[in-house]
Amino acid sequence: MAKSREWMERLAGQLDAEALPGLPLVEIAGQNRVLIENHRGVCAYGRERIHVRVGYGEVSIRGCGLELAKMSREQLVITGRIDCVELIRRKG
Repeated sequence: MAKSREWMERLAGQLDAEALPGLPLVEIAGQNRVLIENHRGVCAYGRERIHVRVGYGEVSIRGCGLELAKMSREQLVITGRIDCVELIRRKG
């Protein structure tokens, strides 16, 4: 069992987000913060729903009191009570 855990830890270390440049990275911190890197802009914005474009579709964040706390070309931070984070793939 210890070897299996060791192997999984090594694999997780190798799958670091830095190894995948350009791909979106969505990080959820508790129930109050979402960080999205490598986004392509916000396509819908409201206090209960925010949709963010990514390379292969959209990331939908739903909750209560949502706001865009920080936005740059590389990343954006959404705060508020996060209820759901969903990937909506583009068809095709």
